[in-house]
Amino acid sequence: MKATWLLGMAMMSTGAHAATREETIDAWMRDYTGQVPGASVLVLEGGDAVFQRSYGLADLEAGVASSPTTNYRLASVSKQFTAASVLLLVEDGVLTLDDPVRRWLPTLPVATETITLRHLLSHTSGLIDYEDLLPPDQAHQIHDADVLRLLEREDRLYFPAGSDYRYSNSGYALLALVVERASGQRFAAFLQARIFSPLGMRATLAREDEGPPVTDRAFGYTLVGDRWERTDQSTTSAVLGDGGIYSSITDLAKWDAVWYDDRLLSAPSRALAVQASTATPEPDVAHYGFGWRLQGRMQWHSGESIGFRNVLLRFPAQRLTVIVLSNRDAPEPYRLARQIAALWNGTPDLPPHALLTTTNVRRKSRNTGHFHGSTAFIIVTSFTFPRERRGPDASYQRKGVVAMGLGVAADGVIDGAGTGLGLPSPSRRHPVGRGRRTPEAFDSLAATAGP
Repeated sequence: MKATWLLGMAMMSTGAHAATREETIDAWMRDYTGQVPGASVLVLEGGDAVFQRSYGLADLEAGVASSPTTNYRLASVSKQFTAASVLLLVEDGVLTLDDPVRRWLPTLPVATETITLRHLLSHTSGLIDYEDLLPPDQAHQIHDADVLRLLEREDRLYFPAGSDYRYSNSGYALLALVVERASGQRFAAFLQARIFSPLGMRATLAREDEGPPVTDRAFGYTLVGDRWERTDQSTTSAVLGDGGIYSSITDLAKWDAVWYDDRLLSAPSRALAVQASTATPEPDVAHYGFGWRLQGRMQWHSGESIGFRNVLLRFPAQRLTVIVLSNRDAPEPYRLARQIAALWNGTPDLPPHALLTTTNVRRKSRNTGHFHGSTAFIIVTSFTFPRERRGPDASYQRKGVVAMGLGVAADGVIDGAGTGLGLPSPSRRHPVGRGRRTPEAFDSLAATAGP
């Protein structure tokens, strides 16, 4: 199935050369064009907007067209900002990632006493989903503080903190409350003061009923039969920490830029955010960081709530970003964004002839150079192969190193220089002998590590 998808990407890229990228994207966006709920698309390459276009309407009733400054409800793409807020407070020395959540929210039940902020950020807390705790006849909107009140009554977890992964909106709602208590500011005010205003994201905000209105606002819609109905808000739309931010592709270009320098977060903090904190069973999400889904060389997140479907893909090694924001319930634009990224050769796959370099390995024998280990994080090192050489003394020329967390466990061999170049043994998924390091074997290993 993976090979079929890659072939499809190659065919679309080939066709794009004949039609131009712009025409190809316009064709893919045809269903968003006209008197229908629309979308905004941005492609950034090397920090420049190489494609920026909006389609359809932001407000059907008023006939307002979508534009690059249209502000859409980001839904779960908002989690990146919540995580960044926590990391800013860590840099301030106000809190630590290993603080128990009950240090800041002491009314939580005893079952949560082992949960830390790190667990909340990485969806490994085991907290009960607050959405499942709402009564069927819930009519008014709830807020982050209401999520806390719901969880106060649940002295149970899905699993012990840190032992498993389960995507949790509850965790990010609590993180917003932690930011409030640690900073002494409302969460929306903290975002404005520490992130949006300093970055010049002038129209981006966490929407509050009593706060400033969303300018250039897109309203959400659902197709019911053959007509679009406004479905802009649900009972959970006022919860801010897990998905309450509105923004545009214009402002999100500024957000993307800060992940390449120190203007917002230090390099160690940025690395923490996109470090593989936990493995996940979700498609195209090998790992989760802090507010970021991680798949090979791709950092991304989607956002889905009533009336809105969004996605942001980043390929930092290529300085490539694709953002698609839409004000409709369907379709989910992740595959579309991947197709668009492929037009600029954006792919999460590892480069050809990639090696997995393990950390924290143990030598099995000083004489043989064999080791075994089960490593949570590895580094991908790209090599060239001047000639095919077989046998345990094979050597290759190092070309470059790309840091990446993939969470792969492997048995392997250490090369003559003792740098820890890892090749799985035949007992671990790869039909190659111990000590044999050939280009074909490395191709097999790289393919396995891809999505």
